[in-house]
Amino acid sequence: MDDRQIVKKFFDRDESAIEDTKKAYEGYCKSIANNILSDPRDGEECVNDALFAAWNSIPPNEPENLKAYIGKLTREKALDIFRKNNAQKRMDDNALIPFDELEEAVGENTVEDSVTSSELSRIISDFLLSQKEAERKVFVRRYWYCDSVSDICKRYGYGQSKVLMMLKRTRDKLAEHLKKEGYLYEK
Repeated sequence: MDDRQIVKKFFDRDESAIEDTKKAYEGYCKSIANNILSDPRDGEECVNDALFAAWNSIPPNEPENLKAYIGKLTREKALDIFRKNNAQKRMDDNALIPFDELEEAVGENTVEDSVTSSELSRIISDFLLSQKEAERKVFVRRYWYCDSVSDICKRYGYGQSKVLMMLKRTRDKLAEHLKKEGYLYEK
């Protein structure tokens, strides 16, 4: 079943849309959730919450790309669960490193707040599309999927210093691009 048919089921309020979405994208969503959360049970809860959020948001939303849409919902839910689980206890410093790194490029607003802006999202997407494929893939793996640097090295066969340099250069170029677009100002 293709995404258009699944989205149509959501619009028809056919509950099988949830199961069809789960069947098509559960592995993808679990990968996103488990890269952010340390407990697989939290990852499972996150995927279920994302499916419920899809049910509640389609309609009125009509995603052109259901995979990206459910991935975004999963990521948002995983971040919510992460914050809730770590609100009262000392957090693992490594857990938020991807967000800290990216905040250096996008400025003082939190990454989550900034990325919710559709205009900023479009600008970042356009920027990434203008980058070489290797840099784009490494950037997306780190900052969308929250893959560790070592996982990225294994995935693409790069050394750690190469991945770290690619990420730094891409973040720097993104910061310059955002300055040109009026989203960042010189400090």
